[in-house]
Amino acid sequence: MTDHAFHILGEDRPGRWLITVDHATNRVPDWVGGGDLGIAPEDMARHIAYDIGALEVARHLAEALDSPLIWSDFSRLVIDPNRGEDDPTLVMQLYDGTIIPANRHISAPAIEERLARLHRPYHDALARLAARRTDTVICAIHSFTPCLRGRSPRPWQVGVLHSHLDGRLALPLITGLRAAGLCVGDNEPYSGHLRGDSVDRHALDTGRQNVLVELRNDLIAHESGQAHWATVLAPTLRDSLRVCETTTA
Repeated sequence: MTDHAFHILGEDRPGRWLITVDHATNRVPDWVGGGDLGIAPEDMARHIAYDIGALEVARHLAEALDSPLIWSDFSRLVIDPNRGEDDPTLVMQLYDGTIIPANRHISAPAIEERLARLHRPYHDALARLAARRTDTVICAIHSFTPCLRGRSPRPWQVGVLHSHLDGRLALPLITGLRAAGLCVGDNEPYSGHLRGDSVDRHALDTGRQNVLVELRNDLIAHESGQAHWATVLAPTLRDSLRVCETTTA
């Protein structure tokens, strides 16, 4: 591991799922601005810095599915592991109304250092875990804020994101969650296809079944909600995979 770029839990679990959390923490390594991006602590506690509650949901979910979990251990504001290396939003300078001073005039060598010490080690480890079985299914867990500044409230409790290139698992999952009475966004609150992102890189490019689940972060801010959503997701994911594989058999 390099600079604690990532952590793995349950690597020896036998399940075929691989649970990932790209935006798990708001940690800023000491070698980046002395551990400070120049924004207020209250901003570092917001969704702009990490996906609130996602890691804790993923811990419960990976345990329920008896499968491994990998998560990044650096803030998305340092460098975003859910972006390709050539993506212009790889290192954000402005996010939801907050300027990121440490990124405003960042140099190419500084970006390369963040890639080498954080972004690439995380993806190398994710690729290794995904390759441990030929039938790995990737489930990426994220969370979203109930409302961006100056925007309308987002009504969805959960969003299921997927590429137009592969909706095999996502579509039955949407059906299953809606059948449970939930307000489910189909590629909401944003599109599920972004060239070079984690799912594109580790699932679409390799043909692995995949889904990205976005949970509204006010619903998973506390342990009770985190455990609850894992108990909702685990059986629905299993059922959705069975439906998907029965349909395509």
